[in-house]
Amino acid sequence: MNEIKQPNGVQLFTLSNGVIDVVVCNYGCTIVSMKVPDREGKKQNVVAGFNSVEDYKSDINYLGCTVGRFANRIAFGEFKLDGKQYQLARNDGVNHLHGGTRGFDKQIWKTDDSTDGLVMHYVSTDGEEGYPGNLQIAVTFSFSAANKFIIQYTATTDKPTIINLTNHSYFNLSGFAQSTIYNHFLTVNAENYTVKNEYNVPSGEIRSVAGTPYDFRKSKLIGDDIHDLPVDRGYDINYVLDKNKEDERACATLYEPVSGRLLNVFTTKPGLQVYTANWWNGSATGAQNTLYQKHGAVALETQSFPDSPNHPEFPTTILNPSEVYSSKTTFQFLTL
Repeated sequence: MNEIKQPNGVQLFTLSNGVIDVVVCNYGCTIVSMKVPDREGKKQNVVAGFNSVEDYKSDINYLGCTVGRFANRIAFGEFKLDGKQYQLARNDGVNHLHGGTRGFDKQIWKTDDSTDGLVMHYVSTDGEEGYPGNLQIAVTFSFSAANKFIIQYTATTDKPTIINLTNHSYFNLSGFAQSTIYNHFLTVNAENYTVKNEYNVPSGEIRSVAGTPYDFRKSKLIGDDIHDLPVDRGYDINYVLDKNKEDERACATLYEPVSGRLLNVFTTKPGLQVYTANWWNGSATGAQNTLYQKHGAVALETQSFPDSPNHPEFPTTILNPSEVYSSKTTFQFLTL
């Protein structure tokens, strides 16, 4: 693991297992690049990112970062916990999104050098962005066998709070040689999804994917039905992942046939947000020295369901002082 110092306390760290090279930045606890070989052994960066810290500071698309305290949306920025009403920032229309106006993605995290991998820490103080409790978070990045890159999240609090952490990397397995992900095959192990209301948050209804553009139970080109979703301009939906007997769910597979790169995603979380960069507009130049176009990549955000604090029927996102929040996401890269 090599450390490269940057201005103003920002640092880059490179992790490698000899096959895959991952660069992580402590600004936003962000995956800056993942260089992955194609079937011929040529390595390319398959995630969206930037070459400068200043670009990350002004980024509104959450490229590669850790988002929290609460990933995704909370309706009207409001929730009730232990009888008390909390008001969060409304930074996405009428809703609260990805932790607020200055969430975890805009913070400088502390780092530990560990034999288990790279560990980043952040303390979110009581009242930050409106959330209760002093929350201590650790995110560990590491490799395991079979080209698996693991992100492990843990957190504790001194007051009841809510928490929902994820990584917001966008993938284009062509290394952005192709400007869209239309020719990527996607499989999602989910029979159902959470229906959204007119405010772009879950209505509470859980509906079958059968007969809808959201059906990826069998491998399907992302481009096949992406234009059948005009309201969202593409895919932006939370899947209710199928349960299995393992601690980690095998939730999604992404495959790009020209390069032969294949990505398997595993998670301990109950949901997966599939988002196809619907609002990218070609105005940002990425680390691949190419303009990031609409539908230029896909985010596979492992998560609890959006707006869970306002839906007691959803899996809980409450963390109490006597508990430890723990979740894991694994990215496995293969070639075919």
